Amino acid sequence: MSAHFRLLETDVNFRSIQAQLETATARRMARGMAAFEFSGGPMVIKVVVHVVYNTTAQNISTAQIKSQISVLNRDFGAKNTDKSKVPPVWKGLVGNPNIQFQLATVDPDGKKTTGITRTKTQRTSFGTNDTVKTSAVGKAPWPTDRYLNIWVCNLGGGLLGYAQFPGGPAATDGVVITYRAFGTSGTAVAPFNLGRTATHEIGHYLNLRHIWGDTEDCSGTDFVKDTPNAVGPNYGKPTFPHISCTNGPNGDMFMNYMDYVDDDAMFMFTLEQIARMHATLEDVRSSLVS
Repeated sequence: MSAHFRLLETDVNFRSIQAQLETATARRMARGMAAFEFSGGPMVIKVVVHVVYNTTAQNISTAQIKSQISVLNRDFGAKNTDKSKVPPVWKGLVGNPNIQFQLATVDPDGKKTTGITRTKTQRTSFGTNDTVKTSAVGKAPWPTDRYLNIWVCNLGGGLLGYAQFPGGPAATDGVVITYRAFGTSGTAVAPFNLGRTATHEIGHYLNLRHIWGDTEDCSGTDFVKDTPNAVGPNYGKPTFPHISCTNGPNGDMFMNYMDYVDDDAMFMFTLEQIARMHATLEDVRSSLVS
């Protein structure tokens, strides 16, 4: 979230768009305009994956990239079998976002493409300052109003990934994932080898917040009513119930994709989280949908 907070502090336009989107989202949800379960066909988002590598290992395979796309389509289609592990008390809140991700087949110039670019860099690692998204040391994005841009590179400092929330600068819009937490094969390393880092970060890209609201004193909010308040992030593999913020008897919804648990311990979006994502795709990110 450091990139998000940096933009909030430095970009007046981003702050304004975020505030407007939050107001519009609240109104849509209050009026039932953002359906909890999208009844039409899937919302399809075209994806381009930019592999920015310094070593041969970082130049991940096409198969590894496709394994990540498969995970996204399961998780954002509620086809993940591990959702059966959701505690009974919350099973009724598990929804289907009905969002599908496809590697682009046509590039910005109208030419055929695999939806994958590969760029050699002299940088040994990147941070959250978005330099990986520049042509100087990384790869500039394809038009961000038409493609979900995902950069895969070596992120330093133990960082798994980060995303830009809706309304930020077009030149930096998208998601960045470290090559060790992308997909389910190749360089992906446990406990982040099931592709859930990208699921989490794309949640941010579609305007979802962390379930604890990014404070650690029980005062934060994720602007979603069907996720219990939590004191802070959960890690590893918590056991149910994990109680904080007097949220007993059921405790934290740590198995939500928007917490920080291991990949094999997260497996659900709630109905209202889905409503937020749909509101975003009907508003500031509507040009992505086909």
